[in-house]
Amino acid sequence: MTEQDILLRVGARIRELRKDKGLTQEALGEKGGFHFSYIGQIERGEKNVALLNLAKIAEALEVDISQLFTQPHQDNGERSKADIQEINYMLSQQNAQKVAMAKNVVKEILSYQENKE
Repeated sequence: MTEQDILLRVGARIRELRKDKGLTQEALGEKGGFHFSYIGQIERGEKNVALLNLAKIAEALEVDISQLFTQPHQDNGERSKADIQEINYMLSQQNAQKVAMAKNVVKEILSYQENKE
């Protein structure tokens, strides 16, 4: 697991917990003492958040800090935003030829799945 994978997964978990609590990024930021844009950056995996800030976020969410590191709950059939962000990040690190190849592979997979159903 790469550093970016970790940031994306923790960010997705924070987003899920925030939404479960019915909080906006702004409301969570206010409760934790952060600017809402910082919360957004954490949720998108753009910030390597300090452990003490994670503790503040957990406290603001009224959860144990360990819950920030558990896998987000996903219903069957629900697209994981964290997975999409992770794929986007991986593709952004590649050259144009590899991106085109990946696009073709994804098209084939989706086409195969549609034909199978």
